[in-house]
Amino acid sequence: MSATNILSLPFRKSTQMSLATPIQQYISKKYDQQPDMFRHDLEVIDALRRDAVNVREAHPSGVKKLQVYAGQLVWMGGKFPIDIGADFTWYPALGYHTEHPLVQNNLKYELMNILFNLAALYSQLAISSNRGTTEGLKTAASYFSQAAGVLTHVKNEVLPELRMANPPDDMDEATLESLIQLLLAQSQECFWQKAVMDGYKDASIAKLAARVSDLYNLAGEAAMRSEAISSAWIHHMSAKHHHFAAAAQYRAACDCLEKRKYGEEVARLSDAVACVNEGLKEAKGGYLSKAVVEDLNGLKKRVEEDLKRAERDNDVIYLQAVPPKPELKILDRANMAVARIPPQIAEPYKYFGDHAEFGPALFNKLVPFAVHVAVSIYEERRDRLVNNNIITELETMTDRLHEILSSLNLPGSLQALEKPLGLPGTLVQHAEEIRQADALNRLQRGFADIEKLCASDRAIFEEGKALLRVEEEEDKAMRLKHGTRVWTRPESRSDPSRDGGAKLWNQAAEIEGYFASSTSSDGIVREKFAAVRDTLAILAGSDRGIMDYIPNSRRTEIPESVKPALGRLRAAYNDVVRLESRRRKRVEALKAKCRSDDIKADILVEAARLERTYPSTAIVPTHFGDFFEKRLDSLYESDFEALEKERADQEKLLAEVERANREFEAQKRSAGDRGNIEREKALQRLDSAYYKYKEIVSNVEVGRKFYNDLSQIVELFRNQARQWVNERRKDARSLEDEIFMPPLGSMSINPGPAPVAPAQPYSSPNPTSYYPPQPHPIRQTVHSPPAEAQIQSWADNVPPQQPKPMPPIAPVANMQGTWMPDMGIKFAPSPSGGANPSQQGGNTPVKGTWEPTKGIRFG
Repeated sequence: MSATNILSLPFRKSTQMSLATPIQQYISKKYDQQPDMFRHDLEVIDALRRDAVNVREAHPSGVKKLQVYAGQLVWMGGKFPIDIGADFTWYPALGYHTEHPLVQNNLKYELMNILFNLAALYSQLAISSNRGTTEGLKTAASYFSQAAGVLTHVKNEVLPELRMANPPDDMDEATLESLIQLLLAQSQECFWQKAVMDGYKDASIAKLAARVSDLYNLAGEAAMRSEAISSAWIHHMSAKHHHFAAAAQYRAACDCLEKRKYGEEVARLSDAVACVNEGLKEAKGGYLSKAVVEDLNGLKKRVEEDLKRAERDNDVIYLQAVPPKPELKILDRANMAVARIPPQIAEPYKYFGDHAEFGPALFNKLVPFAVHVAVSIYEERRDRLVNNNIITELETMTDRLHEILSSLNLPGSLQALEKPLGLPGTLVQHAEEIRQADALNRLQRGFADIEKLCASDRAIFEEGKALLRVEEEEDKAMRLKHGTRVWTRPESRSDPSRDGGAKLWNQAAEIEGYFASSTSSDGIVREKFAAVRDTLAILAGSDRGIMDYIPNSRRTEIPESVKPALGRLRAAYNDVVRLESRRRKRVEALKAKCRSDDIKADILVEAARLERTYPSTAIVPTHFGDFFEKRLDSLYESDFEALEKERADQEKLLAEVERANREFEAQKRSAGDRGNIEREKALQRLDSAYYKYKEIVSNVEVGRKFYNDLSQIVELFRNQARQWVNERRKDARSLEDEIFMPPLGSMSINPGPAPVAPAQPYSSPNPTSYYPPQPHPIRQTVHSPPAEAQIQSWADNVPPQQPKPMPPIAPVANMQGTWMPDMGIKFAPSPSGGANPSQQGGNTPVKGTWEPTKGIRFG
């Protein structure tokens, strides 16, 4: 421990590395720009990092070095992803693992360490200030407030974006909260000390001291939840809490003396003595610095002298009733310490420029990473818009068109009359397309691929689900073993943490729904294929096989009465065929239009406009939302309008086809034509099989894409499940270790009496309340003090905290008054006359506690 009575944060240490190398590699791989364009920027960023990590002493020049590098890191966060490929190595500053570095490929991790060191520098500058003068105290208070502000910024802004499952022990939320409250307490202490120097009224000084004690208490409570705050610091916080509780009561007693409230003065001085005694208890074990102990002893001496004087005067002269402690008014607080975030940290963008404090922003000409993300988002939205809202609608209309034509037995009825012998030309084209596509084998391969993808996705999903089930069984077993009163953590399916059990089990249910839906769809597609497999096999065969399948018509002449209706039906059907052909070309043109829709140049112009308009705001993909909407509307609005026209044209043509077909069928019946029925049916089956094949091919492609997308979902689910299960198992081991751990109070050499609930608002709970009371190995009868002598605290109802590991006890040689073998054994006289109690046949307990200076007394 330092000789000073306040604490400063130590620096975190890092190893030297070149940040320019991974940045250069990332630019060459991911961007369309040459890394040589940024040679100067790469040199500057390495120099900035070298200067920042070498700040090791309390000098104001280090503040700008750390602020500039931190600002550039924030700026670079808009240009590069968080995992740029640079492995940053940092050693913890606090805790029990300061020799074990943590290496992370994380720009936010680097920023967090730099800001921690900036807070450490502010705290060390505060300690190095001349606190013997009022100006020095103001400077120190300002530095402490800025240190607390930097850590507040880290806790609220940087830590949530860290994207690390487990942040460093000395920069987790509990540790940062403890350090923030500690720095605020020390800033408030400077204001208190300045008030004392300037001769403020006792009532005002009491309010300042009470707030100091509050802040030290909050720091200690948060430290008990931290794994990095040492026992020495926790004892320091507790001692300072008691010290300023006593100081507040002492100043309040002085104010009572001035206002002639002599009874209340005695009560407050009594509580001040009790508080300062509690603070001195923290000195056991050598945890406290010499300066803190001297401050406590000095305050104790002064308060005890005033208490003797006040009791004597009140008993002899004033004769006022001394109020009991519960009736004492809780002191007001005067808060002067506020966490002030330096503007260079809160809004670093304002400090970039050719003549600004931070200089020009590095990699300014590099396209921001958010722009690359925005390009991907735009392309995804564009493809989804075109595919789902235009192309899919066109394909749906085409499917309806084929269904209606098939129900009308078209074009089979036309082909049967027009070409009663041989094969129609359209059918020949369809057969040739089926042969070239190797249709049957293509569909079989597609189904096999879908089965493999489905099985792979199912296996990955079942692996993740099995992890959840195993963890659930383990948790249930532990719950049965230890009971729900001890095993208090949430059940597996109700764990509310981020990516916890509740979310994972819900995801599992959703994925099960995906599999059920896809399995049903796969079955429908297979049924479609089974229905047309034999007909497709005929189409895929030779022309001779097709001719054998289609019966020839016995009639070669078309009746004159049928010819006009046949001509009108053929014309209407040809219009439908031309519509379908035009639609296919429209779809191909629309796909080509999407492929040529390059947004990069326009989005760079928009990004530059945003940077000029909002220079202090980091660009994120959501800023381009309006820009995307306007661009999509301008480019594809005409296609949406054409879609509506296409739908209207189709309905009109289908109505014409249906009217012409009714007339055609009526004329055939009146002419008594029955010879073409079998030929019509055969031709129609082949034509329907062709269009059904096209539909199945589309279904197979959709199924393959679905399972490829699902694989990413199930892999993420499995990884999250594995990570959560590992964390739950670690948590279970820790919880079980705590359950089986012997009470730490049993390890204490000098366990104190059981704590009594505090009743007044001005000192911390008895430190022994942190340790469970244990029976003393030597039987004693110690009279407890009366209830009104117990200590008052404004920290009532604070739950007892677990202690930190205690350092080794001082060597025996350093313990004054301890019995040594060469001292001999002194036998104390028995109460009945000095005879050895063993000779009198009894063991009478001696009242009081054993003192080392009195030797060992048997009896």
